[in-house]
Amino acid sequence: MSADAVPLLIEPRLHDLGDGFTVRRVLPFRLRRQVGPFVFFDHMGPAGLPPGRGLDVRPHPHIGLATVTYLYDGAIMHRDSLGSEQVIRPGDVNWMTAGRGIVHSERTPAPERAAGHRVHGIQTWVALPKPDEEVGPGFFHHPAATLPEIERGGVRLRVIAGTAFGLESPVRVHSPTLYVDLQFLHDDEFVLPPEHAERAIYVVEGEVRSDGEPVPPAGMLVAAPGGDVRVAARAGTRLLLCGGAPLDGERFIWWNFVSSSRERIERAKADWLAQRIGRVPGETEFIPLPEN
Repeated sequence: MSADAVPLLIEPRLHDLGDGFTVRRVLPFRLRRQVGPFVFFDHMGPAGLPPGRGLDVRPHPHIGLATVTYLYDGAIMHRDSLGSEQVIRPGDVNWMTAGRGIVHSERTPAPERAAGHRVHGIQTWVALPKPDEEVGPGFFHHPAATLPEIERGGVRLRVIAGTAFGLESPVRVHSPTLYVDLQFLHDDEFVLPPEHAERAIYVVEGEVRSDGEPVPPAGMLVAAPGGDVRVAARAGTRLLLCGGAPLDGERFIWWNFVSSSRERIERAKADWLAQRIGRVPGETEFIPLPEN
């Protein structure tokens, strides 16, 4: 029997981003490198930042993927080498397609930095299909009000990207995608159908049981293919559903680069060393290429 034929529980690893700020990293995992097109999954916060302190992710490059930022609390200013400048707030979607190459920074906006604030959210990378790995870069912002929502019993579902439960997000995706914010308004149960070939349930917060078995907070349950998955939870519990169609082949990940070709990653390394990928207007800092 294939390892993918049975459910798999992934527990996160703490990853230090510097300046005392840590995230819980779920994907990639040694037994499961991706779920659908999702090859990277970080849960940041919830964390309180005092006045004068904020996030400062200096300009850095990406290729071969789309980055997706989704917040529950706080605000982040996105700037990129296309000239995009956009604050993302809870419920919004920032979808950045790197394609053949883009550079961006992520920082706490000035008002929140001065006042102090909380930050809580999910950052994911979606690998692009091979025909789209070298598309032109793009940035797309979708306010929370534009994302479709539905309530089923005691559960509210918002489709962040892709399709689910008869709804389709306005976010343009490059392959069949499942990405849903799910919140329990009351103690209840919901059923995740086998609409997508690969599916995972991530517990953002709360108490969850799937098919009778507990799933801990910050745990990701990767479902076996086919068949319904029954999930019961208490009021206030929040989940993310992610997945979609399997990738069209292996992906290599090195630092911020994702590609189906090791040679392409080596070229991206050389391009960043030579500062050929791009610059964020108005910013002079950047994150150097790691030595390893």
